[in-house]
Amino acid sequence: MDVLELARTQFAVTGSLHFLFVVLTLGLAPLVAIMNTRWVMSGKPLHEAMTRFWGQIYVVNYALGIVTGLVMEFQFGLSWSGLSHYAGDVFGAPLAMETLVAFFLESTFLGLWIFGWGRLPRWAHLACIWLVTLTAYASAFYIMLANSFLQNPVGSVARGDRLELVDFGALLTNKSLIFSFPHVIGAGLFTGAMVLVGASAYQLRRRTEHVEFFTRSLRTGVVAAALGIFVTIGFGYAQFAGIQDGKFSDNTGAAVALGMMIEFGQLLALVVLFVMLPMIGVLPRWRWTHPLLMLMTPLPFILAIMGWLAREVGRQPWMIWEKLTVADAMSPGLTSGMVAASLAGFAGVLGLLAVVDYVLIARIVRRGPRDVALGAVPAGETRSPALSY
Repeated sequence: MDVLELARTQFAVTGSLHFLFVVLTLGLAPLVAIMNTRWVMSGKPLHEAMTRFWGQIYVVNYALGIVTGLVMEFQFGLSWSGLSHYAGDVFGAPLAMETLVAFFLESTFLGLWIFGWGRLPRWAHLACIWLVTLTAYASAFYIMLANSFLQNPVGSVARGDRLELVDFGALLTNKSLIFSFPHVIGAGLFTGAMVLVGASAYQLRRRTEHVEFFTRSLRTGVVAAALGIFVTIGFGYAQFAGIQDGKFSDNTGAAVALGMMIEFGQLLALVVLFVMLPMIGVLPRWRWTHPLLMLMTPLPFILAIMGWLAREVGRQPWMIWEKLTVADAMSPGLTSGMVAASLAGFAGVLGLLAVVDYVLIARIVRRGPRDVALGAVPAGETRSPALSY
């Protein structure tokens, strides 16, 4: 591979690995917030246990995902300084906002939620997890705002060898953004919901002692998955109205990824909406369905990566559509050896983090809702047990 192909491969690999964390974070955050709301409103130990168990999985995924995000930020300066020079005034603004939202607001509210368990008033504690969800969505919004500018560079004018932002409102109403953002949110909800379904099916197949816990979790997952896949497909098709001519018809790789995502997505939608949802009352008891539900768990992650690849590969050879090519966006002076070394390093670190994330989450799922660290009663304090149902 030449240096350009290596740099593109590096970003594709690291971006895909990072997105695995992001899509689960976006999906689990509102589900945990809903469980927390049920607990605050009902006071039932079952709802507290669900909040703590699924919340711990969310925290593990979020913490490791932050590290992968740092690598993504580092790559822009390492390999794509041409993009920063040409469009940094426009492209960099939403990325800076995303950093402020993700690293300061979202992390602060998440910290308050984690360490405020039993210390903050329940309604204040509940507000923290909803603020975590909102800031997670805001973070995703700014990322999609920046990406949509690359797809459709509105609100800017070329002055000399740089782009300048002249209309921020145009960025907010970008036709590439208004349907792609809810599409990503729907995909995240579908992914998080299917993790609930798969993990619950695993425990129910083992004839767990926590039948009510995982029955409720599975049913919550099925309902959320139905909503998520409906939103994903609806806004996915809506995006076709804003696609530039030739974006997919002239790009075989993008067309293949797009076609596979659509076909498999439609098949999953049929299964979720017309099989799982109508059978929601009996799925927890039908053990023969549980291996199938477990096998479905990774499919939303695969579809999310296909969608991301279709969106990015379809823009080639442009970094900014019809304004800046990928070749011109690269940092000068890079050699194949330099990029190959950084590719191996980044892929190794992010791949290891992905494996660690999977192992930790699998361990939590296997252990079940007993002895969950999140929200545990500190030594010397007393509180009604979460698993007294």
